[in-house]
Amino acid sequence: MSIRDVTMKLISHVYWHRKVEFMLEEDEYPCWTIFAVEDGRFFYRVGEQKGEAKFGDFVICPPHTVFRRKTLEPLSFHFLQFVWLSEPSVGDEAFWKGKLTINDTDRLSSNYRYLRQLPGWDEESTLHKEHMVNDLLRLVKMERDRKDDLSSEVDLLMEKARRHITEYAYASLSLLDLAVTLGLTPVQFTRKFRKAFGQTPSEFLNEMRLTRARHLLEGSTLTLDAIAEKCGFENGFYLSRVFTQKIGMAPSIYRSRHRV
Repeated sequence: MSIRDVTMKLISHVYWHRKVEFMLEEDEYPCWTIFAVEDGRFFYRVGEQKGEAKFGDFVICPPHTVFRRKTLEPLSFHFLQFVWLSEPSVGDEAFWKGKLTINDTDRLSSNYRYLRQLPGWDEESTLHKEHMVNDLLRLVKMERDRKDDLSSEVDLLMEKARRHITEYAYASLSLLDLAVTLGLTPVQFTRKFRKAFGQTPSEFLNEMRLTRARHLLEGSTLTLDAIAEKCGFENGFYLSRVFTQKIGMAPSIYRSRHRV
């Protein structure tokens, strides 16, 4: 399936905020279905594929396929159903099944915010929603194609480092200790990580933490200290300093401008 064929017609869209558990542990749908996670985690199984999904992940289920799921944390997600305008081949269908991940979390968060702001189903709102979802599907395709092109160049040790940072980003994570674990000096670690991913480990870590902080500022009434704790920052003061430096405005101003 070429990038120009990644186009769909949206059938339905429902946003669930902090859903504690699913009503059904498994279900089948007559059309393609996406669970697009904004916050929280859930376990999934689609066919033989299974795992955990969190922010940045889509879980896509083809029509008439059993979708098993269980919340692991209160889950905020977009439930989307659609049909392809150009049906994928058997090989392409395998690509669009199970968990897919978007690395461009800034763009992902922006599209999610627009989807939340378009609750209606008038013609104009529907067209906007379709544009947002098509954009995300194409982004998945573009990132996967680029990853395939660069796969031979990516340092496997740095891929291990990236996975570790992703898993522990919101806890107490020491990049210095990680470098030692990898058998590298901090300078070597920074240089190799930048070569592999185009940014330093600290930039990657802060990007993940600030993305979650932005989401919590938009969608919750938590205090800054509480948000800092959930995002891996020492305290609200340090979060505010980093947020202002990287985003260009104080968290309080960001929250007032982006509350839905």
